[in-house]
Amino acid sequence: MKKFLIKISFYIVGVIAVLLFLGTYADGNTDDNYRHFTGPKPSNLILGDSRGSQALVPDVLDGKFKDRKFDNFSLNLTESPYGKVYFEAVKKKLNPDTKNGIFILTVDPWNVSIGNDVKSAKDYSENVSALADVHFYDMAPNYEYLLKHYPRSWFNIFREREAVVRSNTYLHKNGWMEVTVDVHPDTLKVREASKIRQYENFVKTQKVSQERLNAFEDIIKYLKNKGTVYIVRIPGFKGIMDIENRYSPDFSDRIQAIANKNNVKFFDFSSRYDKYIYTDGNHMYKESSKVFTAQIADSILLNRNTLKK
Repeated sequence: MKKFLIKISFYIVGVIAVLLFLGTYADGNTDDNYRHFTGPKPSNLILGDSRGSQALVPDVLDGKFKDRKFDNFSLNLTESPYGKVYFEAVKKKLNPDTKNGIFILTVDPWNVSIGNDVKSAKDYSENVSALADVHFYDMAPNYEYLLKHYPRSWFNIFREREAVVRSNTYLHKNGWMEVTVDVHPDTLKVREASKIRQYENFVKTQKVSQERLNAFEDIIKYLKNKGTVYIVRIPGFKGIMDIENRYSPDFSDRIQAIANKNNVKFFDFSSRYDKYIYTDGNHMYKESSKVFTAQIADSILLNRNTLKK
């Protein structure tokens, strides 16, 4: 029995050693979220869903605000809609010593909505996301995240590492999701049509949630104590904006009311949808994202300079 236990212990130690080794190769190719749970903790945050994760480029903001480093902590509609789970995750993600941060909260009708069949907060989709059960946000490698939320063989982490080739959906260390796809008009029309069908279904199955709007406002109040908050509405292409305006025609007015109540600035770009290129009608193409982010930065700088006068 003793020999058996010794052999088993060697086997277990060997397996652990292999996993520890493979985990060191986790990077921006590993999945779409892993790097959101690696450090260091930022003092300047971008929040939102996948629209925000692709449209706001921290490197551009860093170039505009020379003394700051931004982190894009936007995930997707399923995992980071505004709510208690996201709020608690923001608290864990943010540098606790932050006193003069800049926070850009991207919002659209979908990340403050819930399904018509949702009866209570316990049924929210984000309750089973990594945001709900990962405790450490500044570890690299983050073995907690990998153990809980990487369902594939860890050998894939090594085989698919960015040193071999970057994925078409590559998550940078600063949280920007860089998507590289063909934006030829013919292929784009196919993806746009698919996205239209998806969002037409959302109109039938979802509704804007006051609970999510309340959580959105709670996050604003929390972050205002640690710096300056800016709200941004990111556009999609005309087909998506038509659906949004039909789904919630007063959405921008509701967000403006929240901004006024909390004395924060709201930059509404929803009417400028035709100024950008999109990968699928809903998410900005990376080159447009850089232009859009620069416009956001200039709007913030102008606002800050105005307040100083």
